[in-house]
Amino acid sequence: MFSQVNALFANLWENYLEVTPSADKIHKLLGSTQGDDVSNDHIALRTFNIPKVGLNVLAAHFEALGYKACGEYHFVAKKLYAKHYEHPGDPNLPKVFISELLVEKCSPQLQQCVQDLVAKVAPEATSKASFLYSGRHWDIDYGTYQMLLEESEFAAWVAAWGYRANHFTVSNNLLANFDTIEKINAAVKNAGLSLNVSGGEIKGSKEVMLEQSSTLADLHAVAFSDGDRAVPSCFYEFAKRYPKADGQLFSGFVAQSADKIFESTNAR
Repeated sequence: MFSQVNALFANLWENYLEVTPSADKIHKLLGSTQGDDVSNDHIALRTFNIPKVGLNVLAAHFEALGYKACGEYHFVAKKLYAKHYEHPGDPNLPKVFISELLVEKCSPQLQQCVQDLVAKVAPEATSKASFLYSGRHWDIDYGTYQMLLEESEFAAWVAAWGYRANHFTVSNNLLANFDTIEKINAAVKNAGLSLNVSGGEIKGSKEVMLEQSSTLADLHAVAFSDGDRAVPSCFYEFAKRYPKADGQLFSGFVAQSADKIFESTNAR
């Protein structure tokens, strides 16, 4: 079972690196000389709340490997709903954060566009493990991407990139050379990379038992039907967790912070 979990995350990672070259640079920047202490706190996936491809469809792949739902989150302004999953058999396995756009709360134009995109997904495709890193199942032109972007950055991102890890997350708790998020941020900026400063460079605090920061998504070419255009792809996040009253590290997420982390893929 654990070999299947590790294989899935390895495939997600390779797929993520294809459009996020800065992640490899950061991985090497933060690691020790052995390079084996950069541990993944969690990954995030995005989708639409349409039954064929909804949150539960993506989650089923992780549940089949022993993951359990552990928290839910509402992002009213962004019209998003999310759940996170953990593996009770091994707390060191990465957590999984899956969010979906509440399509029915969006404009009729966006609803129709998303329905048309999802209609192109073959029903049998979603049950394959590779679906989680299968990319886009539809063609889309740049004008449609821009139309979606005006209303929902989230919708535009999924339309452009399809199914892949939106981000991986370095666990600050397990790094040998960096004991604070501040030090990570400084190293990342010194390497010439930009951070997401929405809500501050560091989101959260010791009081809420979780601190997070993230890069701005790389700009990477997307093959739109009317030509290639560079748009925000994926980003790298950094998380430091603090102990609860029982001494165990907090394993959930803070909605107010996550709301700002979403903006790491905003167009710029």
